[in-house]
Amino acid sequence: MTQPFSGATTGNKESFPDAGEIAFPNLKRRPLSAKISAMKGKLLLPAMFVATFALSRIPGLLPPNFSAAYAFAFCAGVYFRGARAWWLPLGVMLATDLGLNCYYQHTDPDHNVWAARDLANLFFNYAAYAGLIWLGRRFKPQSSLVGLLGGGLLGALLFYLITNTAAWLFNPFNNPEYSKNLAGWIIALTKGTGGYPSTWEFFRNTLLSGGLFTALFAASEKLTAESPADKTAGAREPEAEGESEPEESKA
Repeated sequence: MTQPFSGATTGNKESFPDAGEIAFPNLKRRPLSAKISAMKGKLLLPAMFVATFALSRIPGLLPPNFSAAYAFAFCAGVYFRGARAWWLPLGVMLATDLGLNCYYQHTDPDHNVWAARDLANLFFNYAAYAGLIWLGRRFKPQSSLVGLLGGGLLGALLFYLITNTAAWLFNPFNNPEYSKNLAGWIIALTKGTGGYPSTWEFFRNTLLSGGLFTALFAASEKLTAESPADKTAGAREPEAEGESEPEESKA
């Protein structure tokens, strides 16, 4: 007389594994609430970044060069994976720049914001943003707040050097002091174009906003991140070494 299969024995606490366990034996089960929380975190963080950046670009809302753009590009490199770290910040920046150019052209028709010299200067801005994203990808999301703040400030410094060097090279405002020598470059980095605030004031605002918004974005990531409890919810307990098989399966 054949003995019944151990898994079907009445009173046996074991049960048949489902198809998912057979196909993916190492896959951890997670409750629906944990999955929803993880998905919400992945969607909420980019939305918060984009909304904060878009608000900071409203004309006249913040002082000149006090913007979330530097921290947005840097933190996108830190927290976003794959191609999204590149296309999301650069795409949002391009969309807002097009809108701002249309606004400035309408409010100041005498200045052609679509001139080749202005567009070449804008291209260097995007080269600087790409550099900030690349810098952010050198950091990990688990990096300390102090380390991330240092990276954000370094990114703001790089942006200042790249964009003001581009302004000196292309001179979109036809500043006669921007001579193509060391003296002209130093003027571009310090005094700037006459009739506008000095470049040092812009640099101060760039550093302050870079540090402030980097801290804000880092704090947002901590608030929306999946908790350790969610990550381990539904995980199987590891089997004890040397655990013996049930007596029925030995029969």
